[in-house]
Amino acid sequence: MKKLVFLVVLAACGDPPKLAVSKLQDPMTCLECHPTHHAQWSASMHAYSTDDPVFVAMEKRGQRDTNGALGTFCIQCHAPMALANGTITPDNVKDFDLSTLSASEKGVTCYFCHNVDSIKDDHNNGLVLALDQTMRGGAKNPVSSPAHNSKYDPMMASATNNSQMCGSCHDVVTPRGVAVERTYTEWKGTIFAHDDPANLLPLTCSGCHMQSKDDVIADKPGLNVPERKHGFHEHLWPAIDEALTAFPGGDTLAAGIKRDLDPAITIVGPTPTGGTAADAPGGICVTPQGGGQITVRIDSRGTGHMWPSGAAQDRRAWLEVIAYDASNNVVFQSGIVPDNKDPEEINDPNLVAIWDFVTKDDGTEAHFFWDIAHEDPSHLVKPPVTLVQTDPAFDHSKPTTFNVPNATATIDHITARVRIRPLSLRMLDELVSGGDLDAAVAAQLKTLDISGTQRTWKKSTARSSDGCNPDQYN
Repeated sequence: MKKLVFLVVLAACGDPPKLAVSKLQDPMTCLECHPTHHAQWSASMHAYSTDDPVFVAMEKRGQRDTNGALGTFCIQCHAPMALANGTITPDNVKDFDLSTLSASEKGVTCYFCHNVDSIKDDHNNGLVLALDQTMRGGAKNPVSSPAHNSKYDPMMASATNNSQMCGSCHDVVTPRGVAVERTYTEWKGTIFAHDDPANLLPLTCSGCHMQSKDDVIADKPGLNVPERKHGFHEHLWPAIDEALTAFPGGDTLAAGIKRDLDPAITIVGPTPTGGTAADAPGGICVTPQGGGQITVRIDSRGTGHMWPSGAAQDRRAWLEVIAYDASNNVVFQSGIVPDNKDPEEINDPNLVAIWDFVTKDDGTEAHFFWDIAHEDPSHLVKPPVTLVQTDPAFDHSKPTTFNVPNATATIDHITARVRIRPLSLRMLDELVSGGDLDAAVAAQLKTLDISGTQRTWKKSTARSSDGCNPDQYN
């Protein structure tokens, strides 16, 4: 009896018991203390990853095409908690109805990221969960929470982590060994993965995709949580994809995508050797060589990976160029893509295609990743890999020259821009024709214009605006 009384008193003096793991796995539990984080996450593609009708259609098609051999390959990143809890298994995945998943196991949840205990691999979700009551984060000396134990984890500290947590799901290698997503690998080869003398780098995945500000981490009344410098990190993760069906916070995510996409690439000339970014020319030149040429140069000045990245085989980005005479008549154009066609369908011999070219074993175009035998990333825009301006690799821009007879005699002004779609129409059409995707959903796909690439060249101001040698003009 004395022993029992002692235990009761001891329990009364200590911290109250934490919430059960099953409760902590529900994102709605996080809402109580982290309402802003929860609202941002709810609008993100992490939250949407299992509801996404394109993913659901791809999963159905992949299981059918491979007769179930696809297994849990897609589920491991799109519904990782369902796999971790054993709700989806290799035995039931082929016919599993993803709409039946609970909120705790749908999408990439708060618990999934904040309960990572270790990393066993840097691709195909090599994250190992503790499945305990401890939530990990990047804040040192975390305030005690009534809901869970808290632990500082350098893997989650944006200024010091090595991006491996993000890379573990954002590098994807297919069962046949094709690296169809390489964002983490690409980042490791850039200037952002290494220190520099000015101590501005490294800059991790979270440093760009989880912008920080001075604020509290939890704001439930009574918690007495202090404001931390760069303590709050945005949980929206904007990139290029967005919901094709009604989803909370769609406008918020669209605004985040525009904010981050517009400066990702630009039409601008290379920084001259020994010069600075301010010395870079305007990116469009018209010269008389060969009867007339237009050169347009695309650069990704501050992007920490190839552009586009991720599922770059599904992206469709291209350069649009239109040259006019003084009467505004079109004398040359390339990249004029109608809304109902992919850029490769317009039979444009001058098309500047910017996506991963992938083929099947027989050399024909592959529309689904499980069919890919070979991939060619050479059409992508390269990221910065060195800060040494005398290094030939310093200029990582993508120049394209169009041969236009008598260009200098006829061209008065030129407009150029880069456009992008997150997915190819032909891939969506295959999902629709196979009965896996609603055509009305596919029709919601947007073409995005990138304001950082919208440029106009004028012959009247060319010598001072585009950086070409004045001797090149008539």
